[in-house]
Amino acid sequence: MDRDTYVEKMKAKIDEWNAEIAKQEAKSRAAQADMKQSYQKQLEEMKAQRDAFEEKLREARDSNEKAWGDIRDGVEKAWRDMAEAFDNAMKR
Repeated sequence: MDRDTYVEKMKAKIDEWNAEIAKQEAKSRAAQADMKQSYQKQLEEMKAQRDAFEEKLREARDSNEKAWGDIRDGVEKAWRDMAEAFDNAMKR
């Protein structure tokens, strides 16, 4: 998969996660006070992971072809970390 296709694919995933964050924010607003704090913590974790991934994606997009292979490994790790964080947050 070439870099541009890869970056577009990852951007689509970020859009999905942003939608999920918005859904969780709506649930947070509706939750009782004790649950609200838990939702807020989960949301902050999800946003931090998303932000870290977006930074890696920016690095990938801005990289030259020679550096792409090295950066892709970092993007893949950030992707796995974020996916795991989102899964864990959704299970709570």
